[in-house]
Amino acid sequence: MTAAASDAKADLLFYLQSARDALLWKLEGLSEYDARRPLTPTGTNLLGLLKHAAGVELGYLGDTFGRPSGEALPWLEGDAEPNAEMWATADESRADIVVLYRRAWAHADATLDALPLDTVGRVPWWPDGKDDVTLHHAVVRVIADTHRHAGHADILRELIDGAVGMNEGNTSIPSSDPAWWEDYRGRLERAAKEADRKA
Repeated sequence: MTAAASDAKADLLFYLQSARDALLWKLEGLSEYDARRPLTPTGTNLLGLLKHAAGVELGYLGDTFGRPSGEALPWLEGDAEPNAEMWATADESRADIVVLYRRAWAHADATLDALPLDTVGRVPWWPDGKDDVTLHHAVVRVIADTHRHAGHADILRELIDGAVGMNEGNTSIPSSDPAWWEDYRGRLERAAKEADRKA
């Protein structure tokens, strides 16, 4: 492997891992109820995002490249109910889903380590004739999907208890003072109303 290919893989893994870590961190310290409860009209919930992300990694960075993980994912089978991968039943433990996600990481990382980025795979759920994809493309797709869901998780967690940021040491917010945020939010509300009046 060339140094450039090695650097490219390292970059891809860095951004993928940062999104993985963010998704996991959003579950820390929450009750079972808060980890699972639907917080949007479409039922988006923290544990469901993690369950979905595990399936995405095992599919795009495993099955697609002829490297099945052997993990049983009944929620992705043809007879599963719609959207079954986006929530956890009462019988699916948080610990089991977290462990599954970590195994999905290991499997995906092994695929990335074993294959060149220009390796062509076949996405089983894409239409015939349009199902070829390079490993590079698949990894970028998984990074984009995982970061998108990490953003969802950030908003969900903020709705639950106000916790924000990518990780414990990186909140990326200008203040931790609730009064500052109340004033800031008030200014945004006033600006929105003023813009609406001018429209």
